[in-house]
Amino acid sequence: MRFIRFTHASAEPRFGWILGDQVGLIDGDLFGADYRRLETSLSLDEVKLLAPLKPGKIIAVGRNYADHAKEQNAEVPSYPLLFLKAPSSIIAPGETILIPPQSERVDHEAELAVVIGKRGRWITLENAMQHVFGYTIANDITARDLQNKDGQWTRAKGFDTFCPLGPWIETELDPADVLLSCRVNGQMRQMSSTREMVFSVAQLIVFISSIMTLEPGDLILTGTPSGISPLKPGDQLETEIEGIGLLKNPVKLDGHH
Repeated sequence: MRFIRFTHASAEPRFGWILGDQVGLIDGDLFGADYRRLETSLSLDEVKLLAPLKPGKIIAVGRNYADHAKEQNAEVPSYPLLFLKAPSSIIAPGETILIPPQSERVDHEAELAVVIGKRGRWITLENAMQHVFGYTIANDITARDLQNKDGQWTRAKGFDTFCPLGPWIETELDPADVLLSCRVNGQMRQMSSTREMVFSVAQLIVFISSIMTLEPGDLILTGTPSGISPLKPGDQLETEIEGIGLLKNPVKLDGHH
């Protein structure tokens, strides 16, 4: 099942579900037990897609593909390397990534994003996947020079527009071996499979929940493969994950300075 967040005819943002090219509304809390799918009443091309959720927190995983750790001249971590991204960094499909004046190099990082559906702390490996609601596509945009300069990653990964997300949440996906890719202006930059992840989705959920409670609507970004490269104004970024879809975002300079 595919779930979207959207607006239509300037109405408030709503959750919906997709059947073919038709959209039905969701009645109730999508992350609660009691939501209902209403009859399809709109066509997909007449709604404006928003980021598919507004997460309480975004927990991201660094160097979770060995080839990416290698291209960064970094060790593969012996346990998941976590950082947080600001929820205010999220943008919708089609929205513009803004390159901040503080940075000389801003990179793309294509990632599978896990949407948590069930609250949990100290989650076991056997139960981990029961806490997953579904999956979406993220790009962990990173000011690489600031990351290297700061040591801490909050600034480098926290700028507004640095987390394109979408186009929807896919609930019918086995994350063990799906192809993810990233193209800039039609040229392939990143291509790998989630089977190359150092820590699996289930292992990440176990580890993260041993530190913090996972809440419905939280987001886990599972790391990026090798092939990161700088973005520049005028670029068109396409992030694709097999079984989910395609996320497109243009790039321009932040004009607020």
